[in-house]
Amino acid sequence: MKLLSCLRLCFLSIMALIMVACSTAQPKNINNVCDIYDEYYDWYNASKAVNERYGIPEAVTMAFIHQESKFIDNNRPARKWYLWIIPGPRPSTAYGYAQALDTTWEAYMADTGNWGADRDDFEDAVDFIGWYNAQTIKRTRIKPHDAYRLYLAYHEGAGGYVRGTYKNKDWLLKVARKVQTQASRYQQQLVGCRKDLERGWFWRTLFGFNDLSTAPPRVPHG
Repeated sequence: MKLLSCLRLCFLSIMALIMVACSTAQPKNINNVCDIYDEYYDWYNASKAVNERYGIPEAVTMAFIHQESKFIDNNRPARKWYLWIIPGPRPSTAYGYAQALDTTWEAYMADTGNWGADRDDFEDAVDFIGWYNAQTIKRTRIKPHDAYRLYLAYHEGAGGYVRGTYKNKDWLLKVARKVQTQASRYQQQLVGCRKDLERGWFWRTLFGFNDLSTAPPRVPHG
């Protein structure tokens, strides 16, 4: 038994080292969107592009990712283990920032022509969320800023939302309320930092800060 546990630990350690070498670190403060965008300015550009392309506010998109993966690029549902060492199946094919399923991701690539998209790439993941929510809005008339109802449809599918399959799922209603609260919080934070994010966008895009010569240390936004 101890040998099996040791072998499993070694296996997990090796896999962790491989994944860390190829992954983007989780933002230091995932509860403040200004801090997230300060740390990864290209994420601001990506989520702003989603707003321009699909009409989904940045705060809603970021709240979805906060809920789905906590900004961990290779996140996926935990698998079962047999005899403490043999990996079993995962409960679903959800993967990446947006926790998109294999079939849904394939539909996204086919519809957008973005065949090189990766679920662990932030730009692709937020574009997927924008695309998915835009499809939902066409079918359900949910408002783009309504993170609560959009998340219910994200989980149940637009058809499930229309049929009301979420109504007896108290746990899902609770999660959707959390997403709405997070989106509202992010929106309030963006009001206070958007001008700063837009200022010196050229240097920010290239180097991650406003001015190449001064480059002051980042100050947390509350």
